[in-house]
Amino acid sequence: MAISNPVRRRVGGWLMEGAGPPTRQGPHTRPEPASTRHPWWKVMCLTGVDYFSTLGYQPGIAALAAGVLSPVATLVLVLVTLLGALPVYRRVARESPHGEGSIAMLARLLPGWVGKVFVLVLLGFAATDFMITMTLSAADASAHMVENPLVGPLLGNANVVITLVLLALLGGVFLAGFSEAVRIAVGLVGVFLVLNAVVVVDGLVRIVAAPHVVADWSALLVSRYPDPLLMVGVALLVFPKLALGLSGFETGVSVMPLVTGGPDDTDERPEGRIAGTRRLLTTAALIMSTFLVTSSVVTVLLIPEKEFATGGQANGRALAYLAHENLGPVFGTVYDLSTIAILWFAGASAMAGLLNLVPRYLPRYGMAPHWARAVRPLVLVFLVVAFAVTLIFDADVDAQGGAYATGVLVLMTSASIAVTLSARRKSRPAVFAGFAVISLVFVYTTAANIVERPEGTKIAGCFIAGILIVSVLSRTIRAFELRITDVTLDDTAQEIVADCGQDALRLVAHEPRPGERSSLARDEEYREKLAEEQEDHHLPHPERVILLEVRVTDPSEFETSIRVTGERRGPYRVLRTDAPSVPNAIAGLMLHLRDHTGEPPHVYFDWTEGNPVVHFGRYLFTGDGEVAPITREILREAEPDISRRPIVHVG
Repeated sequence: MAISNPVRRRVGGWLMEGAGPPTRQGPHTRPEPASTRHPWWKVMCLTGVDYFSTLGYQPGIAALAAGVLSPVATLVLVLVTLLGALPVYRRVARESPHGEGSIAMLARLLPGWVGKVFVLVLLGFAATDFMITMTLSAADASAHMVENPLVGPLLGNANVVITLVLLALLGGVFLAGFSEAVRIAVGLVGVFLVLNAVVVVDGLVRIVAAPHVVADWSALLVSRYPDPLLMVGVALLVFPKLALGLSGFETGVSVMPLVTGGPDDTDERPEGRIAGTRRLLTTAALIMSTFLVTSSVVTVLLIPEKEFATGGQANGRALAYLAHENLGPVFGTVYDLSTIAILWFAGASAMAGLLNLVPRYLPRYGMAPHWARAVRPLVLVFLVVAFAVTLIFDADVDAQGGAYATGVLVLMTSASIAVTLSARRKSRPAVFAGFAVISLVFVYTTAANIVERPEGTKIAGCFIAGILIVSVLSRTIRAFELRITDVTLDDTAQEIVADCGQDALRLVAHEPRPGERSSLARDEEYREKLAEEQEDHHLPHPERVILLEVRVTDPSEFETSIRVTGERRGPYRVLRTDAPSVPNAIAGLMLHLRDHTGEPPHVYFDWTEGNPVVHFGRYLFTGDGEVAPITREILREAEPDISRRPIVHVG
C-alpha cells in the first residue's frame, strides 16, 4: 500500500530534524552553550567509555598475541603511551583547542586539493576506527553474555544476533535523541573501574600468596626466551597487536569543547580548557597504563594458556574469567553486566564521533549531500554499515582487532606527524627531533600492523573509496550552489556603486592578464575591454560601467565569504575580490548588489573558446573554466524569480 503524502512528509521532517552540525553532547561533538561544559574529570569519563572499555578484551588479546611475554609486551605499550602518544596529544590539545584534532592540523599544514584529499583519506581511517569500535565493542559485549554461566546456556551461540540487536539499540538511542551522555558515562566508568580494581587486586593478592606462580611463569618465560634481547625484540614485534590499548587519545582531544575553561579564556586562546584537557589526557593515560600492566600480569599468571585461544573461556574476556573463577558467579555476573554496559556505550561514543566527523568536514567541503548535516539519516547509514561489518566478521572480536588497530594507529601516526611538522614550522629543533622519533615509532607500528593484519587496510580502503566517490559526486552535484556566505564592500567599492545612481548596475567581467603590469598597460587593458564590450553589447551609459575582477585563491574550498575592494583609475572603475571560484563570486556579488540597490544588475561576459566539458572540469578543480554559463546557472538556482534574477549577457 502506498504511503500517503502527509505521512511521507512527517517521516521526512523527522529524519531531517536538526539538519546542521550536531550540537548535542557527546564525544567529538560541539556543545551548544557554555553552560553545557563540565569539569575535566567528568569529560574524561566520557572519553573513557571508549578508552577504559578496552580492558574488557585487551588483556585477552595481549595474552593471545604474546603468550607468556604479555606483561613485557604490555610494558612496551605503556612506555609508548606515556612517552609517545601522551606528549603528542598534549601538543595537539594546545594547537587545536576547539576539538578539531590532528586531522584539522594536517589540513591547515597541507592546503589546497592535496590537503582535502589527505583529509578524506584520514577520514576513511577514522571511519574504520569508529565503526570497528562500534562493532567490536558490541561483539565483545555479546561474548560476555554468551560466556556468562548463568544466562549463557540460554543464549547458545547467538553472538551475531545479540551483536546486531545491541547495534540496533545503539542506533535507536541516536534516532530518539542522545543526551545526558556525561552523567551516564561517569556512572558507567566509575563502576567499571572499581570492579576491575577488585578483580586485579584480588589477582595480585593470590599471586603474592602463591609464590610458585611467579616462579613457574619466570621459568617458562626464560625457557622460551633465554636471551633478554630476544625477549625485548619479540615484545617490540608483537606490540602492534596490542595497539588497541591506545584507542582513547583522538577521542580525548575531540571532546575539548565540553571541558570547562577558565575565567580568562578567550575563543582564540582558551587556556583553561587546554589545561583541563591536558590534565584529562594525562590522568586517563596513567589510569589505563596501571590497569594494562597489572591486568596483563594477573591474567597471564592465573589463567591457563589454552583458555585464551579461540573457543576458550577467557578468549576476549580474560578479566571476566577471573571475576567468575575467583570471586564467584554473582560478582562475575555483576562484572559482566558492567562490562556489557560500558562496551555498548563505547559504541555510542564511536557513533557520536562519526556523527561529528562527517558534518564537520564533508558538507563544508561540498563533499556530502545536504542531508548529511542531519543526524538521523547518518545514523541509519552507519547502522547499515555496522550490520554489514558484523556479518562479514561473524561478530568475532579477534578478527576485528586488526582493523581496529589499523584505524587507531593511522590516526596516531597522523597526529605525531602533524605535531612534528608544526614544531619544525615554529623552528623548535629539540621539540621537532623528539616528535620525529615518536613519529618513526608510530610509522613502524602502523606498517607492521598493516603487513601482519592487512584486513584493517582493506576495510579502511573500502571506507576511503566510498568517501572519495561520494565526495566527487557530491561536489559535482552541488557545483552550482551559490556557496558565497557573505559579501562586504569597502568604502571605495560602496562609493563606486552609489555613483551609478538609480540605474541598473552594469558590470563587465574582466580577467586580468597574468604577470605584473604597469599602470599604463593596465589602463590599456581596461580601454580595450570596455571598447570590445561596447561593440558587442551596445552598453547604455558606458561611462558608468564597472569592471569586475576575481582572483582565484584556493579552489578546493567550498563555502566562503568575500570582501570586495574598489579602485578608481582615471575614467575606469574597478571592483576586485578573491574567491575559490570565479562564477560563484560573481553570482554572489550580483545578488548582493541586487539586494542593495533594489534592481537586478547586469553582468557582461565573452565566450571562452574550447570544449565545454573540459571547461566544466576546470571549474570544479581550478575555480574558473567557462564562467558565463556557470554564473547564469548559479543565479538560476539561487533566485527562482526571474524578475529578480541578475541578468547575464554573453557576446
